[in-house]
Amino acid sequence: MEKVLVSACLLGNKVRYNASCLSVPESDLNWLQSGVELVVFCPEVSAGLPIPRAQAEIIAGQGADVLQGAASVVGNDGIDVTHQFIAGAKNALKLCQEQQIKYAVLAEGSPSCGSAKIYDGTFSGTKVDGLGVTAALLEREGIRVFSQYTIASLRAELEQDS
Repeated sequence: MEKVLVSACLLGNKVRYNASCLSVPESDLNWLQSGVELVVFCPEVSAGLPIPRAQAEIIAGQGADVLQGAASVVGNDGIDVTHQFIAGAKNALKLCQEQQIKYAVLAEGSPSCGSAKIYDGTFSGTKVDGLGVTAALLEREGIRVFSQYTIASLRAELEQDS
């Protein structure tokens, strides 16, 4: 059975910045729980960030820029958490490499996990196209990243490969 890294918050774990979780449509959740081996992970918590914590956004770029040192991740309290976000991304990559994980389902919009949209860094609620830090690192290393909204695409890809 294929192993898939899944954001902990998508499976009901209250690990988001505001100590909440996100949901996955029931049909997708049922497929995930029965169709793949789930490896549950939160990059931010793995890097030592507390729950709850200040809401963070990528300032002046996106995940790839953060990894290259050209952008930063800052909380709405003004504290720079770039180091923790990079550490969390590296922790996720290490776990994927150790367990030969080729796919991830990550929380859309997150400065760590966003795979298509992230917040624009102004704390205004505006989303822009882009990848979070963890999603960018995993994609760069050949791990396919999906969101809670694109699980059907992951399912189709896995069924095609089998």
